[in-house]
Amino acid sequence: MTYNFDPDRWYEDERGMLDARYRAEEISEQEYKDAISELDRRYDEMLDRLDGTYQVPK
Repeated sequence: MTYNFDPDRWYEDERGMLDARYRAEEISEQEYKDAISELDRRYDEMLDRLDGTYQVPK
């Protein structure tokens, strides 16, 4: 099985949704900044987990 997850594309998609919500005034500037910070944190954690190769447990 091939795992074709693209973390950069995921980040761009999530960021795009936040940008759209902010432009549509669905969220405040502070909520937008907080959401971007949380998104960045989740992205960094994801990259740490994806770093390396998958190993089948013994």
